[in-house]
Amino acid sequence: MESVVINPGILAAIAYGTLAIIGGIVGFLQVQSKASLISGSISGLLLIGAAVLQLQGYAWGLPLAAAITALLIIVFVGRWTKTRKFMPAGLMIILGVGALAVMLYTLRG
Repeated sequence: MESVVINPGILAAIAYGTLAIIGGIVGFLQVQSKASLISGSISGLLLIGAAVLQLQGYAWGLPLAAAITALLIIVFVGRWTKTRKFMPAGLMIILGVGALAVMLYTLRG
């Protein structure tokens, strides 16, 4: 049986995807934002799915997760510039940059 290697980039994609899902749920519960629930769930599931693809041997899984993370950072920067509120945009920017750095470092090999 072949062993599965979970590298830091995969862990970062799963963690950031999980946070996106949780953030969407919290946004829905606090202010009834269906947009937060939908966007958080979709982006989180895409990140986790990309990590799973990488685990299954698809070399493009982690680059896909990095691209999704970069897009989320851009979205949250736009949101932060409009609201100037740290939560949730500022936190997701900081965590996204960290996750993206880990993914890119892992891809660099």
